[in-house]
Amino acid sequence: MTTINGGEAVYRVLKANDIDTVFGLLGGSMLELFDAMYKGGEIAYVGARDERAAGHMADAWARMSGKPGVVLGAQAGPGVVNIVTAVAEAHLAYSPLVVIAGAITRADQAKDTFQEVDQVALFAPISKRSLMVTDPSRLVPMLEDAIRLANSGRRGPVVLHVPRDLFAAEVAAIDPKPVNIARPGPAAPEDISAIASLLSNAERPVIFAGGGFKWGKGRDALAALAETFEVPVVASTGHADVMRHGHPWFAGQAGPRGNRVASRLTKEADVMVVLGARLGFNSTFHSNDYVGLDTRIAHVDIDGSAVGRYFPAEIAVQADARLTAEALIGAGTRPPCEVWRDTFHADMASLAAERAEEGALDTLPMHPRRALAEIRATLPEDAIVTLDTGNTCLQAADRLAHYAPMSLITPLDFGLVGFGLAAAIGAKAAAPDRPVVAIMGDGAVGYTMIEIQTAIQHGLPITIIVLDNQAWGAEKAYQQEFYGGRLMGAEIQSPRYDRFAELCGGKGIWVDGPGGMGPALQQAITSNETTVIQARIDPGALMTLRKDLFKTSHKE
Repeated sequence: MTTINGGEAVYRVLKANDIDTVFGLLGGSMLELFDAMYKGGEIAYVGARDERAAGHMADAWARMSGKPGVVLGAQAGPGVVNIVTAVAEAHLAYSPLVVIAGAITRADQAKDTFQEVDQVALFAPISKRSLMVTDPSRLVPMLEDAIRLANSGRRGPVVLHVPRDLFAAEVAAIDPKPVNIARPGPAAPEDISAIASLLSNAERPVIFAGGGFKWGKGRDALAALAETFEVPVVASTGHADVMRHGHPWFAGQAGPRGNRVASRLTKEADVMVVLGARLGFNSTFHSNDYVGLDTRIAHVDIDGSAVGRYFPAEIAVQADARLTAEALIGAGTRPPCEVWRDTFHADMASLAAERAEEGALDTLPMHPRRALAEIRATLPEDAIVTLDTGNTCLQAADRLAHYAPMSLITPLDFGLVGFGLAAAIGAKAAAPDRPVVAIMGDGAVGYTMIEIQTAIQHGLPITIIVLDNQAWGAEKAYQQEFYGGRLMGAEIQSPRYDRFAELCGGKGIWVDGPGGMGPALQQAITSNETTVIQARIDPGALMTLRKDLFKTSHKE
């Protein structure tokens, strides 16, 4: 029997499943795998400077490619533990991540060995599954199961822990085939008929669309559904790219992180057809302030446990969003709701005028909304934008324009800070021909600034826009509004990240005020070099979002 080592076996499985790029940080726990990748030459390796960042890169790569993103936790113990944040983020973002986590050798387990930690238990609550391979013969089938599980049903991270000795162990030579992924179909015919009837007879209808259309490549189906019924569409948080910006039936992002027009639609609608979305916290705060108390809801999602979980669903269906939308197109008739339609179009025109006025703000320091207006006007239509979490990115969430499919990547429900820069690198690796721009606050960049070097070293040019207000803006806003302006820990001193980019071998641009952001962004994209654009923005231009947390005033 011909044999190969475990590292070569893992390489062959990844290659068979069209995984052409993996992310990680070199460690001693799986050098056989690195050697196999070197000799095979068909899988690119992007070496981050921190495992957390590698996880975010793989997450973004997965969202762009539709394939599981693979992270190599190549050092047992501390290296693997560093990936926890990225796995927790992917878990709440429904991103298919496969973490191949190095573990100490089987002979050393349960002996308080150097770098020993219960990795399996650590990841169990934040992943779809966390498993230890205990026998060389199980390495290949368990890796294939991890790929299948990560990318099926409700997608999410799977962590496969592989003891150091298994990468060196001899296993039977394999010629693996791609893993087959089962996919759900459209809603049943009787459900399609019921949803179409509900929509056709509505007086104030709205379609609430989420990430299911992105994973299912259903953008055209969603647009066709809206055009057939002539019904407004709103997007769930973080998915403002489910339809092309400027489409006549697209209202943009709804809910607490959305715009006033989309939020009014979901609150005042008598019928809401929810497709490929959960109506989760970031999109609704689980509150009737954003979803009308008497709204009749038809809810379709690939995750059956999410359907009707937060708001009662009159029609509850577990199915694929795109296929359901396609089935609905010929199943109903255009609802007679002309006043609703006319009001929607008038409101969208008013919102567009407001956004245009923001582009004329000329205060110093620059207002963040002026900066965002210049970014919006300059971004190419095929640009990919990654956002972070924080006050500045909260204002950016519905102020950008997304034209091409898969144009927006955000942390979604985990809401962590420091995601955007690493995610931009992963997105660029998946879509090297598209410009990628990370928009972040100055505090967020500090988490992962060393990954600027990663982008340069691996030839993955990105643009990082730092909107610098010298603060942890969200918390500063709360302290100002609810704690009498007593600031503690909210103000920070950030360095010149533009100069740091130059030290790394990239480009840096400092923007002094209004009118400078657009030309700087154009210069950065044209240069095709990793560039940091840093702009000092008004530290007082903050948004307060969750007032329900501070019902008791602390003002004096």
